Amino acid sequence: MPRTIFGDEHELYRTTVRQFLQSEVAPHYPGWEKQGHPGREFWRAAGEAGLLCPTVPEAYGGPDADLRYSAILIEEMGRAGYSIGGVSVHSDIAVPYLVRLGTEDQKRRWLPGCVSGETITAIAMTEPGAGSDLQGIRTFARREGEGYVISGQKTFITNGWLADLVIVVARTDPTAGARGISLLLVEAERAGYRRGRLLEKLGQKAQDTAELFFDDVRVPSTNLLGHEGAGFGYLMQELAQERLVIALGAIAAAEGALEWTLRYAKEREAFGRKVIDFQHSGFALADVATEITIGRVFADHCLGEYLAGQFDATTAAMAKLWLTELQDRVVDACVQLHGGYGYMWEYPIARAYADSRAQRIYGGSSEIMREIIARRLRET
Repeated sequence: MPRTIFGDEHELYRTTVRQFLQSEVAPHYPGWEKQGHPGREFWRAAGEAGLLCPTVPEAYGGPDADLRYSAILIEEMGRAGYSIGGVSVHSDIAVPYLVRLGTEDQKRRWLPGCVSGETITAIAMTEPGAGSDLQGIRTFARREGEGYVISGQKTFITNGWLADLVIVVARTDPTAGARGISLLLVEAERAGYRRGRLLEKLGQKAQDTAELFFDDVRVPSTNLLGHEGAGFGYLMQELAQERLVIALGAIAAAEGALEWTLRYAKEREAFGRKVIDFQHSGFALADVATEITIGRVFADHCLGEYLAGQFDATTAAMAKLWLTELQDRVVDACVQLHGGYGYMWEYPIARAYADSRAQRIYGGSSEIMREIIARRLRET
């Protein structure tokens, strides 16, 4: 089905992305899975190739483009089966907070390095006792002198192992509920900041995910991002884009799973026939292809709405809910069509099966997405 959301310049960029993935990711990906993260050389290479932070303005070293360029990178990584979601967390989730909320000094200090890949970012929200319920966070930042002292623990932090700069969601007023949450920038070299475990996950094994600890970490007041007490509102504003990014990755991964399965089904024989020639296989693939086509149309529509400034929180919840659930269904069906080979790690469909499960959890679980949608329905 023709896609109208991209122009010729976007397709030229897609060619650049594919060449980068072939030369800079494919040879190293198995090694990254074993060590639990890509190396810094990957980030510098991505920066040099112009693949990081496309929405950063030119004044701070960026290309001043739009989210379509990020969408292309997300699509190509998803279709190739590369789970390096830290790139999107850096470019499309963490860095936009700096772009939209940062002071001029903060932007000039950090954004050029974010674009070049010299500065890797993370956003630390989740805690051992607070996931989807951000109002339950216990990391505390108390005012002291001309700055803040941060104490607490974060977990499941994407890019946590390599991050040079972390946006920490902390409670600055324990009595103010949602209005007592602020965002603070913490550099990795600060005394009292330390990394815990590099977490061993079911899937997404090449993705840097870690625990972070803040033992009386002192930061100056100039490290406050935006206004004190406004952090919860900022998070709610940005979550729509985060959920769109996850949804775009989900549909791309589903497309990749279908491509691998079609190739396998056309080559593999059973009982003297190609797998694809069995009626059940053909019907299963027909269902998958139809759902993916519908999902792709919806994903492109959501991206178009975002670019037009008309993308709302409810639609974002629908996109994340539907497309991550779709990814799970598609990958499961494709594993079944691979038979025993679908369970072997050397086949990309096995990796995709392990990788897909987290999609329905992070960025707001499917249950939370349903609650957001239901809340809107109750109001109408």
